[in-house]
Amino acid sequence: MLFDRRGDGKIDSAQLGEVLRSLGLNPTQAEVHKALNEVDPSGSKRISFEEFLPIFHSFGQRKASKSTNEGFVDGLRVFDREGNGQVSAAELRHVLTGLGEKMTEEEVDLLLSGLEDNQGQINYEGV
Repeated sequence: MLFDRRGDGKIDSAQLGEVLRSLGLNPTQAEVHKALNEVDPSGSKRISFEEFLPIFHSFGQRKASKSTNEGFVDGLRVFDREGNGQVSAAELRHVLTGLGEKMTEEEVDLLLSGLEDNQGQINYEGV
């Protein structure tokens, strides 16, 4: 294995950040340090696959959540005619109920609940 230099199925705790980054994640040093403190407070042991997997999973979930949010914002940006970070709630409702995989009025109500301001706009940059 690339990181398992001893062939014992474990990695050095100091390699955790490097391993996560090689798998496409981008944790900060503080996040890596926090994760290490949970599995190896002394920082002296090697991390097994069983210990690594929950760490990888938690960082992967954060990445997926961020990616989903970024994709959502990018999708709304298409409807931002003025480029001011806002879209018309009425126009968005029309698109969601009338195009592509159509949503029901109830689904759109639930999705847009609390997002529309008093001028009928949705600030998608703050979502």
